[in-house]
Amino acid sequence: MNSVDPIRSTKDISNFVDYLRGKNERDYILALTGFYSGYRISDILNLKVKDFHNRDYFYFREKKTKKQTKLLINPILKKAANEYIEQNDLEDNDYIFKSQKGYNQPISRQRAYKVLKDAARAVGLQGNFGTHSLRKTMGYHYYQQTKDVVTLKMIFNHSSVDVTLIYIGITQDVMNDKLKGFKLY
Repeated sequence: MNSVDPIRSTKDISNFVDYLRGKNERDYILALTGFYSGYRISDILNLKVKDFHNRDYFYFREKKTKKQTKLLINPILKKAANEYIEQNDLEDNDYIFKSQKGYNQPISRQRAYKVLKDAARAVGLQGNFGTHSLRKTMGYHYYQQTKDVVTLKMIFNHSSVDVTLIYIGITQDVMNDKLKGFKLY
């Protein structure tokens, strides 16, 4: 499996979400959920309307770690998701990222990848992009704004802050910055 990158530029994030919003509201909400929650795509795709609608917190068991998670729903995501739910008359047991195939099924991981990868390509994002880029982008920008790697480690359920810094690409950024000024003669 190839490693993917966070979106480091806020302008690129804005272009990315604007593109998705103009193309498909569901996919726009998918991107916002990844950017504002930092959840893995496997957990995001399993969210139902009742996990969003008029709630202040996400509260569920993570698929990969089996750990119970409780995380504040960002106000920007909450507002956009509630508008989407109301506009589409979605019921509590409906998947928020509903597939057009089958009855009340979420889109597949592969479909999410294709939607996000196509959007990244359409707005000219550089680097390796995949579904995990949403999670890494959240972590990267959370760290840039707060420098609070301990809380981020807890949000991501990582074993150490070193793992978190490597995961979000900060360690790579630091190495690149140090090598720019390196000279032997």
